[in-house]
Amino acid sequence: MAELARPGKIIAIHLNYVSRSDQRGRRPAAPSYFFKPASSLAGTDGVVERPAGTELLAFEGEIALVIGTAARRVSVDGAWSHVASVTASNDLGLYDLRANDKGSNVRSKGGDGYTPVGPDLIDASRVDPSALRVRTWVNGELAQDDTTSGLLFPLPQLVADLSQHFTLEPGDIILTGTPAGSSVIVPGDVVEVEVDAPGAPGAPSSGRLRTTVTQGEIEFDPALGSMPAVDDLQRAEAWGSRELAGLPPVEQPAPGLSPELRTKLEAAPTAGLSSQLRKRGLHSCFIDGLSANLPGAKIVGTAKTLRFVPAREDLFKSHGGGYNAQKRAFDAVGEGEIIVIEARGDETTGTLGDILALRARTRGAAGVVTDGGVRDFDAVAEIGLPVFSKGAHPSVLGRKHVPWEFDVTIGCGGATVQPGDVIVGDGDGVIVIPAHLAEEVADAALAQEDEDAWIAEQVAAGHPVDGLFPMNAEWRAKYEASR
Repeated sequence: MAELARPGKIIAIHLNYVSRSDQRGRRPAAPSYFFKPASSLAGTDGVVERPAGTELLAFEGEIALVIGTAARRVSVDGAWSHVASVTASNDLGLYDLRANDKGSNVRSKGGDGYTPVGPDLIDASRVDPSALRVRTWVNGELAQDDTTSGLLFPLPQLVADLSQHFTLEPGDIILTGTPAGSSVIVPGDVVEVEVDAPGAPGAPSSGRLRTTVTQGEIEFDPALGSMPAVDDLQRAEAWGSRELAGLPPVEQPAPGLSPELRTKLEAAPTAGLSSQLRKRGLHSCFIDGLSANLPGAKIVGTAKTLRFVPAREDLFKSHGGGYNAQKRAFDAVGEGEIIVIEARGDETTGTLGDILALRARTRGAAGVVTDGGVRDFDAVAEIGLPVFSKGAHPSVLGRKHVPWEFDVTIGCGGATVQPGDVIVGDGDGVIVIPAHLAEEVADAALAQEDEDAWIAEQVAAGHPVDGLFPMNAEWRAKYEASR
């Protein structure tokens, strides 16, 4: 066991690995934390008790940082110098006690022996914090294997972030998150966690941190507080998936537009759709001033919104780099969705380029609509992703914009767009249709198209437009008879 002084604080992050976030179906915009009591600390070759009356004790192999020198309001660049050691940890948790603590994890992760750490300490100055590896074995079988290159928030950022709120003192321990693969363990299971730096000289390692699960005999007292309680959501999250938990899959409604409605909207021109919206009192449905990068392009889909705010150096530093809102939106776009970007009509900077366009295309996006510019314009067109924009501009992100948030109500080209609104674009422009009106408006627009085609036949045959366009009662009767 490594010689660790009793820490003043044990701080753990909720979600920090891309693999784990993808498994959970959510990616935080910023790190969030919880405290664990020092009494939860345990060493290697120890035991952890699953309390009587519970079923969902889960392991989480993690990289632990041990603070060496006090850190208060340190920069990201200087943060790693305050870390003395790196080692393995197991952030054990009892999902049966999660519900009533609302994310604080006081009871679910604070139990005696719920924070094994060790056995050996790796000198932090000898390793690159972006090139560490964590692996976990359960009964000798590999269950987790990931590296710090897969973190949402790099290790130095965690130290710097925490130091702006309180002083990190020598001996404090930071648990830096667990990758995918965490699951339920039962009495008799043996969990081993190892952290190493394969690319560093000598490939330093923490050695294997070993914990054996035992069965407790004492139940919680209902007279003192809330009791253990589990449901299918807790079971699925503890095991890692509904399938691993032995639960049937949840029937999900088909996202976005039905194939039938999409076919109707693809056949209906924006001119006809906008006419039907005006008849229903909606006059502000146009995203103005945009043109397509692909001649003759037609896009139909539901809106995935992304909002940029005006550039400000301090805000770009905190929100513009790393896994920012722009990248998260393009990573999260679903099949048949259209990314709609609020760029405040500023065409003097790019709002996406070829890499993000390729990501959207790979994800099955139906297109992108932006009231800003597009960089790598020709390359984006070659990818085949339809983009309606104000045109090409070579500048990079940060010149005029800060990517701020996604899946919120935005303004794009003078139109309000909400997530899930129906977007249709063609040679006449781009319009926004409230989702609940889409079927009605599409049917009416196609009916109007039939009428207009019949009127065009009559005009071609030599009839004057007076009384025919629009049709008076006489012409209406003739039209109905022809149908």
